[in-house]
Amino acid sequence: MVEQFVVGLVGAPFGLKGFVKVRSLSGEIDHLLKLDSVTLRQGTAERVWEIEESAPVFPAVALKFKGIDTPEDAKTLSGAELIVDRKQASPLKKGEYYIEDLRGLEVIFTPERITEGEKPEILGHITDILEGGGGNLAEVKLLTGETRLVPFRDEFFGEVNLETRKIALLNQWILE
Repeated sequence: MVEQFVVGLVGAPFGLKGFVKVRSLSGEIDHLLKLDSVTLRQGTAERVWEIEESAPVFPAVALKFKGIDTPEDAKTLSGAELIVDRKQASPLKKGEYYIEDLRGLEVIFTPERITEGEKPEILGHITDILEGGGGNLAEVKLLTGETRLVPFRDEFFGEVNLETRKIALLNQWILE
Protein backbone atom coordinates (compact mmCIF):
# COMPACT_ATOMS: atom_id res chain seq x y z
CA MET A 1 0.00 0.00 0.00
CA VAL A 2 1.03 3.56 -0.65
CA GLU A 3 2.29 5.19 2.54
CA GLN A 4 2.29 8.81 1.37
CA PHE A 5 -0.48 10.78 -0.31
CA VAL A 6 -0.90 14.03 -2.15
CA VAL A 7 -3.56 15.68 0.04
CA GLY A 8 -3.55 19.24 -1.23
CA LEU A 9 -2.43 21.73 -3.83
CA VAL A 10 -0.70 24.99 -3.02
CA GLY A 11 -2.43 27.97 -4.56
CA ALA A 12 -1.82 31.68 -4.52
CA PRO A 13 -0.19 33.72 -1.75
CA PHE A 14 -2.58 34.79 1.00
CA GLY A 15 -1.96 38.02 2.86
CA LEU A 16 1.31 39.84 3.38
CA LYS A 17 3.20 37.54 5.76
CA GLY A 18 4.04 34.64 3.41
CA PHE A 19 0.94 32.48 3.82
CA VAL A 20 -0.29 30.34 0.92
CA LYS A 21 -3.76 28.96 0.31
CA VAL A 22 -3.90 25.17 0.12
CA ARG A 23 -6.86 23.38 -1.46
CA SER A 24 -7.59 20.02 0.12
CA LEU A 25 -8.12 17.25 -2.43
CA SER A 26 -10.51 15.41 -0.10
CA GLY A 27 -12.61 18.47 0.71
CA GLU A 28 -11.74 18.01 4.40
CA ILE A 29 -9.43 20.53 6.08
CA ASP A 30 -9.19 19.54 9.75
CA HIS A 31 -6.28 17.16 9.16
CA LEU A 32 -4.35 19.92 7.36
CA LEU A 33 -4.70 22.26 10.33
CA LYS A 34 -2.94 19.69 12.58
CA LEU A 35 0.22 19.32 10.47
CA ASP A 36 3.66 20.31 11.80
CA SER A 37 5.54 19.69 8.57
CA VAL A 38 4.87 18.47 5.04
CA THR A 39 6.68 17.55 1.89
CA LEU A 40 6.07 19.87 -1.05
CA ARG A 41 6.64 18.50 -4.54
CA GLN A 42 7.17 20.79 -7.51
CA GLY A 43 7.82 18.76 -10.64
CA THR A 44 10.35 16.14 -9.54
CA ALA A 45 11.82 18.22 -6.71
CA GLU A 46 10.64 17.48 -3.17
CA ARG A 47 11.41 19.36 0.03
CA VAL A 48 10.21 19.02 3.62
CA TRP A 49 8.84 22.27 5.05
CA GLU A 50 8.08 23.11 8.66
CA ILE A 51 4.67 24.73 9.18
CA GLU A 52 4.76 27.77 11.46
CA GLU A 53 1.07 28.60 11.40
CA SER A 54 -2.20 27.45 9.86
CA ALA A 55 -5.72 28.85 9.66
CA PRO A 56 -8.97 27.84 7.98
CA VAL A 57 -9.98 30.01 5.02
CA PHE A 58 -12.96 27.99 3.81
CA PRO A 59 -12.99 25.98 1.67
CA ALA A 60 -9.19 25.99 1.89
CA VAL A 61 -6.45 26.35 4.51
CA ALA A 62 -3.83 29.09 4.83
CA LEU A 63 -0.38 27.72 5.70
CA LYS A 64 2.73 29.66 6.71
CA PHE A 65 5.98 27.77 6.04
CA LYS A 66 9.18 28.55 7.94
CA GLY A 67 11.39 30.81 5.83
CA ILE A 68 8.56 31.99 3.58
CA ASP A 69 7.91 35.52 4.83
CA THR A 70 6.62 37.56 1.89
CA PRO A 71 3.98 37.18 -0.82
CA GLU A 72 6.82 36.99 -3.34
CA ASP A 73 8.38 34.04 -1.47
CA ALA A 74 4.96 32.40 -1.16
CA LYS A 75 4.36 32.70 -4.90
CA THR A 76 7.37 30.43 -5.56
CA LEU A 77 5.43 27.55 -3.93
CA SER A 78 2.31 28.00 -6.08
CA GLY A 79 1.30 24.76 -7.80
CA ALA A 80 3.21 22.50 -5.41
CA GLU A 81 1.64 19.24 -4.24
CA LEU A 82 1.31 18.78 -0.48
CA ILE A 83 2.38 15.25 0.54
CA VAL A 84 1.80 13.62 3.94
CA ASP A 85 2.12 10.18 5.50
CA ARG A 86 -0.94 7.91 5.51
CA LYS A 87 -1.50 8.51 9.24
CA GLN A 88 -1.74 12.28 8.61
CA ALA A 89 -4.26 12.00 5.77
CA SER A 90 -7.95 12.67 6.28
CA PRO A 91 -9.52 9.79 8.23
CA LEU A 92 -11.77 7.51 6.20
CA LYS A 93 -15.42 6.82 6.89
CA LYS A 94 -17.03 3.44 6.23
CA GLY A 95 -17.06 2.66 2.51
CA GLU A 96 -14.42 5.29 1.68
CA TYR A 97 -11.01 4.59 0.16
CA TYR A 98 -7.90 6.57 -0.59
CA ILE A 99 -7.56 7.02 -4.36
CA GLU A 100 -3.95 5.87 -4.12
CA ASP A 101 -5.17 2.52 -2.74
CA LEU A 102 -7.64 2.06 -5.62
CA ARG A 103 -5.11 2.69 -8.39
CA GLY A 104 -3.86 -0.58 -9.82
CA LEU A 105 -6.70 -2.74 -8.48
CA GLU A 106 -7.51 -5.66 -10.76
CA VAL A 107 -11.10 -5.33 -12.03
CA ILE A 108 -12.84 -8.69 -12.03
CA PHE A 109 -16.31 -9.58 -13.26
CA THR A 110 -18.40 -11.30 -10.62
CA PRO A 111 -21.98 -12.07 -11.55
CA GLU A 112 -24.45 -12.49 -8.70
CA ARG A 113 -23.66 -16.17 -8.30
CA ILE A 114 -20.30 -17.77 -8.93
CA THR A 115 -20.26 -21.53 -8.96
CA GLU A 116 -17.72 -23.18 -6.72
CA GLY A 117 -14.30 -23.46 -8.30
CA GLU A 118 -15.11 -20.90 -11.01
CA LYS A 119 -12.56 -18.13 -11.32
CA PRO A 120 -13.85 -14.62 -11.95
CA GLU A 121 -13.03 -13.08 -15.33
CA ILE A 122 -10.27 -10.45 -15.24
CA LEU A 123 -11.31 -7.37 -17.22
CA GLY A 124 -8.51 -4.87 -16.55
CA HIS A 125 -7.17 -2.48 -13.90
CA ILE A 126 -8.19 0.81 -12.32
CA THR A 127 -5.73 3.45 -13.45
CA ASP A 128 -7.28 6.46 -11.72
CA ILE A 129 -10.33 7.92 -10.00
CA LEU A 130 -11.58 11.12 -11.60
CA GLU A 131 -14.06 13.72 -10.43
CA GLY A 132 -17.18 13.80 -12.58
CA GLY A 133 -20.26 15.98 -12.48
CA GLY A 134 -22.37 13.26 -10.85
CA GLY A 135 -19.65 11.79 -8.65
CA ASN A 136 -16.35 9.95 -8.99
CA LEU A 137 -15.48 7.89 -12.05
CA ALA A 138 -13.15 4.89 -12.10
CA GLU A 139 -10.86 4.92 -15.11
CA VAL A 140 -10.52 1.27 -16.13
CA LYS A 141 -7.85 0.13 -18.57
CA LEU A 142 -9.18 -3.03 -20.17
CA LEU A 143 -6.98 -5.97 -21.14
CA THR A 144 -7.59 -4.93 -24.77
CA GLY A 145 -5.78 -1.64 -24.03
CA GLU A 146 -8.94 0.45 -24.28
CA THR A 147 -9.97 2.75 -21.43
CA ARG A 148 -13.48 3.12 -20.01
CA LEU A 149 -14.95 5.40 -17.33
CA VAL A 150 -17.29 3.71 -14.85
CA PRO A 151 -19.22 5.56 -12.12
CA PHE A 152 -17.60 4.56 -8.83
CA ARG A 153 -20.89 3.63 -7.17
CA ASP A 154 -22.32 0.58 -5.41
CA GLU A 155 -24.57 -0.35 -8.34
CA PHE A 156 -21.50 -0.90 -10.55
CA PHE A 157 -18.80 -2.02 -8.14
CA GLY A 158 -19.13 -4.63 -5.43
CA GLU A 159 -16.45 -5.82 -3.05
CA VAL A 160 -13.19 -3.90 -2.83
CA ASN A 161 -10.40 -6.07 -1.45
CA LEU A 162 -7.24 -4.07 -0.85
CA GLU A 163 -5.35 -7.13 0.41
CA THR A 164 -5.82 -9.15 -2.79
CA ARG A 165 -5.79 -5.92 -4.87
CA LYS A 166 -9.10 -6.76 -6.58
CA ILE A 167 -12.38 -4.94 -7.13
CA ALA A 168 -15.58 -6.58 -8.35
CA LEU A 169 -17.47 -5.15 -11.33
CA LEU A 170 -21.10 -6.25 -11.09
CA ASN A 171 -22.24 -5.68 -14.69
CA GLN A 172 -20.08 -5.93 -17.80
CA TRP A 173 -22.44 -3.89 -19.98
CA ILE A 174 -21.11 -0.68 -18.43
CA LEU A 175 -17.83 -1.27 -20.29
CA GLU A 176 -19.46 -1.39 -23.74
